[in-house]
Amino acid sequence: MLLNFRTANHRSIRDEQQLNLSPVYDADRPEAADWEAVPVAAIFGANAAGKSNVVDAFRFMRDMVCYSHREAEPGGGIERTPFALDPEEIAEPSWYVVDLRLDGVRFTYGFSIDDERVLEEWLYSYPKGRKAKVFHRSGDDMEYGDALRHSRRELDLVSGITEPNSLYISVAARAKQDSVRPVYDWFARSVHCRPESRTRTSHTLVYDARMLEDPRLAPAIVELLRAADLGIKDVGVEYVEELRPSRRGTSSTLVQQELPGMASDEEKTHRLPGRSRRSQPRVWVEQRGRHGTVRLGLGDQSEATRRLFSFAGPVLETLGRGGLLVLDEIDASLHPRLTAHLIRLFQQPDSNPLGAQLVLTTHDASLLGRSEGEDILKRDQIWFVEKDEFGETTLFPLSDFRPRQEESRERRYLGGSYGAVPVLSDERFATAVAAR
Repeated sequence: MLLNFRTANHRSIRDEQQLNLSPVYDADRPEAADWEAVPVAAIFGANAAGKSNVVDAFRFMRDMVCYSHREAEPGGGIERTPFALDPEEIAEPSWYVVDLRLDGVRFTYGFSIDDERVLEEWLYSYPKGRKAKVFHRSGDDMEYGDALRHSRRELDLVSGITEPNSLYISVAARAKQDSVRPVYDWFARSVHCRPESRTRTSHTLVYDARMLEDPRLAPAIVELLRAADLGIKDVGVEYVEELRPSRRGTSSTLVQQELPGMASDEEKTHRLPGRSRRSQPRVWVEQRGRHGTVRLGLGDQSEATRRLFSFAGPVLETLGRGGLLVLDEIDASLHPRLTAHLIRLFQQPDSNPLGAQLVLTTHDASLLGRSEGEDILKRDQIWFVEKDEFGETTLFPLSDFRPRQEESRERRYLGGSYGAVPVLSDERFATAVAAR
């Protein structure tokens, strides 16, 4: 589980900010849960206050851990996004740290970078509650903990092939170094980041197809969409063969042929004279009509249906495996009651037996209220972001205000008691309209 995330000098985040998921109020925990961290953390704030930048910083850390070993070109530097409104800060390092609890053992992993290289990187474990060094990298120097002395030669070989602009943990994991695998595997296998963007890329299309072809997940995805009262009877995937002119061909006509189910490898690689053939997944949705069910493409559905579908697979996969799901703007196009039900899946031990976690950003103040007689979000699951007059984001928890369990958090938030709301003026809006 993720216990804590800290970052500095990333987009609108100038100074260190932390998202602490350790429980604060034991009275708010389900009796049957033995989770060591809260299962949900929701970040509220005004537009452009930095909500998305908090989750973007975590996504950047995940991508560095998983992909820096293959994307780092020798001498190519690191593509980062430091705080840009202070010329002096642009040259300062950006850094990212997580505290994790994996199979009963706590780990702390982090790194700092500039535009050119990894400046520092470290991994510590606490197998018996006491701090033990796994490795500490400072520039080109590497230090290893006492437990790894027997494999020092092998570790030095890994260090020798680690580029200055790539992370040691990424290379060591690929070299099958067991000492780093728990943390690397958590990032690579247990973390799923779903961006706010509604653009469907080839990556998301392949992911959606994989979900709908998984015999464990597909029925649950269908049931979740049915439960959302969207009029959906079934959902599935088919493959569309695109027949494109080859470079030697003369015809510019594009022909499409729908295949029932997944195309075989032979079908995907078959070539016709003058044309190249490529299969692409396409999600279909069956809906109730006056004269029976009708099969439509996902693109024919409402934005809410497409949005929920994009969440369904990651939500169910995360609950089934016990990982972390990060959703930016979870409420976009979704009804508040539907969003509340998705959150509730993570709150209850019966639907979340493995302690999966959900970190989300939202504008929906109704999530601060109650649904079916219970708080949608607990007091230690609510976070706010504000941006000051210098464009710097601050992240802070509701628990700083010592809220009472019975107080109306939705009303107090909208009334400005917690901050993190836009300061608006009817007069300034009227002046802007008059100036057209």
